[in-house]
Amino acid sequence: MIIQTSNVRINVEYFPSSEKESTFVFLLHGFTGSTNDWKEIIPLLSNNFSYVAIDLIGHGKSDAPNELEHYKTPSMIAQLDDIFRHFTKERFILMGYSMGGRAALSYAAQYPDKLSGLILESTSAGIVDEKLRNERILHDEQVIEIIEKKSLEEFFKFWMSQDLFSTLKSIPEEKLSKAKAAKLRNNKIGLINSLGGFGTGVMLPLHDKLDYIKCKTLLITGEMDSKFSNINRELREKIINSRHEIVKDSGHIVHFEKPEEFVKVVNGHLTGVKMVSFD
Repeated sequence: MIIQTSNVRINVEYFPSSEKESTFVFLLHGFTGSTNDWKEIIPLLSNNFSYVAIDLIGHGKSDAPNELEHYKTPSMIAQLDDIFRHFTKERFILMGYSMGGRAALSYAAQYPDKLSGLILESTSAGIVDEKLRNERILHDEQVIEIIEKKSLEEFFKFWMSQDLFSTLKSIPEEKLSKAKAAKLRNNKIGLINSLGGFGTGVMLPLHDKLDYIKCKTLLITGEMDSKFSNINRELREKIINSRHEIVKDSGHIVHFEKPEEFVKVVNGHLTGVKMVSFD
């Protein structure tokens, strides 16, 4: 389903609940991902909710415009808000992984009263330190150059060879091949502009806005992803109504590496959010 937002067309996949008045859960993938990333997960999630998986701008079947402005935080938040309002006027739950988690966190900091729950997988709140921000921007510019000069096949081989994804070596080859095939359906302009407009270095840091978020928040990281587990221990201290679950024997992409454990944790959180909404 294609939804026309204020400036771009965004693709979504809608999985309605059988309940007449179900709460909506919106799912946001990471960099190089798409709605395809959630297809294994959604059938296992609680059927008391309606789910909408979103192709973020520059990814999947959504538009990938040349104008960098459309990829920056204010524009992305506006796009998401258009989509959310298309489906519901009630409070909803937002779930995001990595880049999608940063988008979800950015939205939650701006519109905290619109959320009844928040689920962040392997997410950061951006980089405050100017030196580290500049280092990350330089790194992303080098990645952009690789995307420009290499084929997508070569780029993804480089991207997935990073230490962050080393735990994927234990995933069956057939499962990895399916995920890779979906990623190759992205296009270069969308990936380049996503890094240029909403990379971790260029996004607006959110650390001074985390106390705006009041809804029940679940932070998920993998035990073998020490970098993001440490980041989320800090987020746990700053987001008032949050808890942090570390999934054993998993790396950065918990929903892909340990789907059953991921679903168990998420379903528990969804139940808790629903109980609070009934109070």
